[in-house]
Amino acid sequence: MFLKLLALCLFAFLIYAPIAEARIRRYKWEVKYEYKSPDCYKKLVTTINGKSPGPTILAQEGDTVIVEVTNKLLLENLAIHWHGIRQIGTPWSDGTEGVTQCPVLPGDTFKYEFKVDRAGTYLYHAHAHAHYGMQRESGLYGSIRVSVPDNFTEPFAYDYDRSIILTDWYHKSTYEQATGLSSNPFVWVGEPQSLLIQGKGRFNCSSASLTADTCNTSNPECSPYAITVIPGKTYRLRVASLTALSALSFQLEGHNMTVVEADGHYVEPFVVKNLFIYSGETYSVIIKADQDPSRNYWMTTDVVGRPPTTTQGLGFLNYYPNHPRRSPPTVPPTGPIWNDTAPRLAQSLAIRAHHDFIVTLPTTSDRAIVFLNTQNRINGYVHWSVNNVSFTLPHTPYLIALKKKLHHVFSQTPPPEGYDLVNYDIYNVSKNPNATTSNAIYRLGFNTTVDIILQNANTMTVNNSETHPWHLHGHDFWVLGYGEGQFDKNKDPKNYNLVNPIMKNTVPLHPYGWTALRFKADNPGAWLFHCHIEAHFYLGMGVVFEEGIDKVGELPSSIMGCGRAGGPPVLYSPPSHIGKHVMGAAPRVYGGEYVSLNKGPVPPSAPNPITHGP
Repeated sequence: MFLKLLALCLFAFLIYAPIAEARIRRYKWEVKYEYKSPDCYKKLVTTINGKSPGPTILAQEGDTVIVEVTNKLLLENLAIHWHGIRQIGTPWSDGTEGVTQCPVLPGDTFKYEFKVDRAGTYLYHAHAHAHYGMQRESGLYGSIRVSVPDNFTEPFAYDYDRSIILTDWYHKSTYEQATGLSSNPFVWVGEPQSLLIQGKGRFNCSSASLTADTCNTSNPECSPYAITVIPGKTYRLRVASLTALSALSFQLEGHNMTVVEADGHYVEPFVVKNLFIYSGETYSVIIKADQDPSRNYWMTTDVVGRPPTTTQGLGFLNYYPNHPRRSPPTVPPTGPIWNDTAPRLAQSLAIRAHHDFIVTLPTTSDRAIVFLNTQNRINGYVHWSVNNVSFTLPHTPYLIALKKKLHHVFSQTPPPEGYDLVNYDIYNVSKNPNATTSNAIYRLGFNTTVDIILQNANTMTVNNSETHPWHLHGHDFWVLGYGEGQFDKNKDPKNYNLVNPIMKNTVPLHPYGWTALRFKADNPGAWLFHCHIEAHFYLGMGVVFEEGIDKVGELPSSIMGCGRAGGPPVLYSPPSHIGKHVMGAAPRVYGGEYVSLNKGPVPPSAPNPITHGP
């Protein structure tokens, strides 16, 4: 009997011992405004536990992350998106207000809980629309670093691991920016005042209108960001972008960078001097500290794709034991030519899946949807649109409405799946600039394969086509290809890369070009797909996909608290301060009953106590 028991114990040990036990990583955050001077200019910054960027989330593949977020913004709602985390089985934790949850109200605490199922480099950032949909750029962002399992060896070696987030920085509040975007005549946000490297930049404070209290270059908060390296060692730099507007290049003076990871997937290594990076993207690059150790080297970031009126972002690569604030003896190297799209397209084409980590894709798709990126007017107001439809969010988050079958709270008319490929001239201002608004969604068959072709075009400005980084929630997609000019549905699919395409969650759409993606609709939920430029998404550049909603588990009560839960239609007239680009001039009709979390229904005749816009 004893021997039998011993054998059973040994058998159990052999089965379970090699498997590292997944852990729970707990974080408690307080989000509030504080006066900060990230580029030496003092302004209100959204902080997490007093910091911007916020704390880096560190976890291992398979771990569960629990973040308890308390909203202390007093007058603003809150939601945090875990960018690149697919939220398999937890679609309500995606952190997308209006799509997967109601917002976290001032004073409330919300618990996000999700599994990090794949190693890699990811991000988190605000994704609430109470702040006019542009809360991210006020400082609420940070890194997520997921390490590989204990028994796994990555296809590259390094001694140390560092994270760097690149952002652009505006001195005007997002309220001021949103007011201009929602006005007629239209007032564009303009170029950012600074570029930040890991939350630090340097604005020129010499203007006569600025006092030392307002702008002070001796403030230690804006001392250049420095990475200290030990001579002879190898470093993995996880470089990410969360810009509000700018496409960037990133350089390290005197050092080549070998690209080894993109959006959590290993790439066939290639060497760059300038790393082009777009908002929402993450890359890992390998560098060797093999230069003259008696001096420091510049770390620079520059705007590309737009006239570079913003001062270059500067940091240091500090060779130990030099002082991290010791300036390099050279002039900072200049970035690439801002309007030369050829090297940017070449980098996009160079990214291929590592030969040992190719995820085989379906060779054909069940459905192909073409998204023409257009700039339009609606009743005189400027919008960004997809197939001439500008996206608006309904009052009831889609995940709740779909799961509870509240079909009356958003449009059931399917949105367009293409445009007039033959007659639309992508190189000229559209002769029909008018668009419509809609909150309709694309319903995808569960487990089907979907192709998305993003087509760029001219804006309403002559000879102008913008760069658009598109981000898909809940999924990674295969990048099938890029092309210049107008997509040819008969010719271009024959040149798709079906052998070793990289998988990503964010991808650039280059000026006057197209980008083709493929993904499997195999993650039950409602998922946003949108341009990651703050002002473009605010002006309607996005869509929502629904897939397998009947397979979504019971929704947690914590995501409720807004919208309708059935009942007769109610005439809802929006507050006057809500942007007209979202609402239009007329009141809108919503069916149903107000739901107040833990407080029971509110009579339809009463105003919603937690209204945050339709």
